[in-house]
Amino acid sequence: MADYLPHTPAEVDEMLDFLGMESMEQLFAHIPPAVRLTQGLDLPEGMSEPDVAALFMQYTSANLAKATEMTCFAGAGVYDHEVPAVVKMLAGRSEFVTAYTPYQPEVAQGVLQAIFEYQTLISRLSGLPIPNASLYDAATGLVEGLNMASGATGRQKMVISAGVHPHWREVAATFARGTGHELVIATLVDGITDWGSVDATNAAAIVAAYPNYLGVLEDMTEAKSLAVSNDALFILGADPVAAGVLKTAGQWGADIFVGEGQPFGTPLAYGGPFLGLFACTEAQTRRLPGRIVGETVDSNDRRSFVTTLRAREQDIRREKATSNVCTNQTLMAVTAAIQLGWLGTQGLREIATRCAQGAHYLFNELLKIDGVHALSSQPFFREFAVRLNRDASSVLLTMASDGVLGGVAVSALTSGDDPSVDADIQNVLLVTVTERRTKDEIDHYVEILRKAVGE
Repeated sequence: MADYLPHTPAEVDEMLDFLGMESMEQLFAHIPPAVRLTQGLDLPEGMSEPDVAALFMQYTSANLAKATEMTCFAGAGVYDHEVPAVVKMLAGRSEFVTAYTPYQPEVAQGVLQAIFEYQTLISRLSGLPIPNASLYDAATGLVEGLNMASGATGRQKMVISAGVHPHWREVAATFARGTGHELVIATLVDGITDWGSVDATNAAAIVAAYPNYLGVLEDMTEAKSLAVSNDALFILGADPVAAGVLKTAGQWGADIFVGEGQPFGTPLAYGGPFLGLFACTEAQTRRLPGRIVGETVDSNDRRSFVTTLRAREQDIRREKATSNVCTNQTLMAVTAAIQLGWLGTQGLREIATRCAQGAHYLFNELLKIDGVHALSSQPFFREFAVRLNRDASSVLLTMASDGVLGGVAVSALTSGDDPSVDADIQNVLLVTVTERRTKDEIDHYVEILRKAVGE
């Protein structure tokens, strides 16, 4: 925890003297009496710093356990990937941690270049030419993508696969209450989107996920074809780690890519902060939300960097705005750039391969246990869903007592009537394997789950 020290009386007197004032009352004389605090705050008795630290340690002990102290097979959008020491060291430098919004390029070339490099890497990951400087998280990115599609087509109807993460869909639904977007959800059958279950006529966007939140890898050909036939934009929420071995959003023909960058250097941290990855085709450049860093030359013909395309609607022509996001996640974006630069193409491929190999090994071993069944027969990447013979949440509690975070109960992510899973949702467990998991840990997981389901 950080230390915060108040000004000393001598420092207060020095500042007042500099201002030509004699008292704090004189300093605040311009504040109307009606809005001033006229009585003391009802605060608890003061405590020493060690006592405060001890109290907060008691609060944190109420958590069942820390992910760092358990073997983590949980995922569902937040993943326990390795953060190399070099990433922690470089991203923690004060130049990045304390950097302010780079409105003045003459004093912010370092941060601007770092963001420019990040954008270059995201363009390569997404397979699309125009990335932004990041958004708050992937759910925010989906909303911005829907807004872009509405602005491009003049329509409000959004056809979204139930394979898109439930939390992303909930955020989209929250925004839709203000924007007026009509969200139409296409159901899943055996883990695959049934696009025929919805009417895509006059749709502004067709939204799919690759892989979907249940881990299934869907063929995006039909989704893309549906978008083309209805003159809609194709938005693909894609796993950036999977891009190490699978097709990119651009290769699937997406107009807009949305992704979660947390796996690249950002720890689990109880669910935040996150990093929204976003990129689009050149045709949508003027509608791209948030900040964009571009390359130019200065008056001495030296390579330099600036925030560019600042005359887009969200900055100037507010009545035509398709976004009100004018910022980005600089620190997390720079962290992701450092990790991606450290890994390189081959490193990312190796991580993705190890994730897939570990997940498939665990999946095959789990199916040997009575009371564990596959939810879908479709291919998957590093995450898969299984149906248990009992409530998944209770199974997870049993596994946690043995030091294993066994996954995520799908019922904790969505409601029982969600079109992605049938009525037995309480028994569905979502399991993830990252490159951090060893064979011994995976084998231990199998034994713990076998005991938990009572085989």
